[in-house]
Amino acid sequence: MSATEDTKPTLSQEEQADEDQVEASPDIHFEPIIKLEEVEVKTNEEDEEVTFKMRAKLFRYTSGEWKERGTGDVRFLQHKDTKKIRLVMRREQTHKVCANHYITSDMELKPNVGSERSWVYFVKADYSEEEPTPETLAIRFASAENAIKFKDAFNEALAFNAALKSDASDSKDVEKTEEKAEETPKIETKESE
Repeated sequence: MSATEDTKPTLSQEEQADEDQVEASPDIHFEPIIKLEEVEVKTNEEDEEVTFKMRAKLFRYTSGEWKERGTGDVRFLQHKDTKKIRLVMRREQTHKVCANHYITSDMELKPNVGSERSWVYFVKADYSEEEPTPETLAIRFASAENAIKFKDAFNEALAFNAALKSDASDSKDVEKTEEKAEETPKIETKESE
């Protein structure tokens, strides 16, 4: 026998049996102190339908340099009542809005210098911050094919919104013409006897 075996404590048969049996742990359950109600979160996108969705990275031009605005899904949302289409982009992790604007007829996608997978455009009023601000934005995609798909969808939305605007102005012109017709006095003529 070695010296280490002599100093090792020995267990009696009862102690060995107790150690072999595993005690069942009690089921521990704590009641919460405060019960939280489920809160409905409104995104103001409930009345809109997604017409286009693709992952992209958004940049804005400020102070003479491009700064990253966020990475996430860029979506075109069409309102169910007004039928207008707007571009909305939220950051992936935080879901904070990094782009929110209508696609208007004065917007034009231009290819970004040195990259076939990104576009640059100017927006007069981007509502992603508290106040609407004019922004120069660049949007970059994973591939050139995705960039072309975005451009096609963007141009379709641009044409659709322009058609809506012209239809609305035409109907306003018709309403104004009808109002003027009602306002003009009718001339009564006497028939000669």
